[in-house]
Amino acid sequence: MSSDHDFPALLSLLDDRSAAFREALAAAPALDAKVPTCPEWTLHELAQHLGQGQRFWAAIVTAGASETPPPRPTEPAPTEREALTAWFTASTDQLLDALREAGPEAPCWTWWGPAQSPQNALAAARRRLNETAVHTYDAQLAAGTPAAVPAEVARESVDEFLHTCCSTTVAWPHAPATLAFRATDGPTWHLALSPSGAHATRTPTTTPPDATIRGTAAEILAVLYGRTPIEALPVEGDPEPFHQLYAWDPEA
Repeated sequence: MSSDHDFPALLSLLDDRSAAFREALAAAPALDAKVPTCPEWTLHELAQHLGQGQRFWAAIVTAGASETPPPRPTEPAPTEREALTAWFTASTDQLLDALREAGPEAPCWTWWGPAQSPQNALAAARRRLNETAVHTYDAQLAAGTPAAVPAEVARESVDEFLHTCCSTTVAWPHAPATLAFRATDGPTWHLALSPSGAHATRTPTTTPPDATIRGTAAEILAVLYGRTPIEALPVEGDPEPFHQLYAWDPEA
């Protein structure tokens, strides 16, 4: 993904990951199969969660600039496989239509006010691509058809996660540190943690990072989402700040 996050390409990737999710639904032995990476959910519940999320963000984008979000969808998803697949397809279509209609610069409500990501439809598209990619991976595990997140999607998702979910103006409560996330199939991201908060960048830092985690973008994404443990990837330097970052809740 280019540095300017080409909007039509983002929407194409979102559509592709949604199709892969539907393929996992079709391949699963049953919709009540447990999701190993979301053990409290069945595959049906995962599909309902992701589909309701697409519909929720479609409504958010359509509403435009707002101090508060619209109501969350609560209508349950169908329990029969064919009907569930059609419902999930419609959920994705609602989101893609809303994003296309709004355009990338359209403002909208977001929950990441103090983060580096903007509060607009482009950032919403990036967030939904990330959510859809990771939950498609979850669904594939439940269906017995595991596959790594495609490299292009994983690179985009690591970048989005660091700028949306990790960046903040809330003070870092531990010793200041700079962490590097080095993708063997992509760029290196840096996350500076200090009393000023957390700031993500893809530009090299003037001083060496305190610790570096290394892997494919898909492997780094799996660590960021807690799908695999930090210890699963090689870490150069002190791994403790990575554990502190994972445990940190700036809103607490």
